[in-house]
Amino acid sequence: MDHGQVERMNRTIKDATVTPFLYDDHAQLRQHLSSFINDYDFSHRLKTLERPMLCEYIRTHRTSESERFGADLIYPIPGMNI
Repeated sequence: MDHGQVERMNRTIKDATVTPFLYDDHAQLRQHLSSFINDYDFSHRLKTLERPMLCEYIRTHRTSESERFGADLIYPIPGMNI
């Protein structure tokens, strides 16, 4: 990742979390950042994986390469709505 990509990601995070919200304490900010990053990681299409979302990529490879995956992942993924 070059500096331009890092700066763009920092601006994306800032615009989505710090700028529009006021936080009571640092823990609340940390919780919101964690939720945003989890949501972004699972919903953002990835260029290196030929543009599927991470959850789509895992789902398709989980069925075709089931021996690489151990436990059955039925539990909900933490994110903005949980």
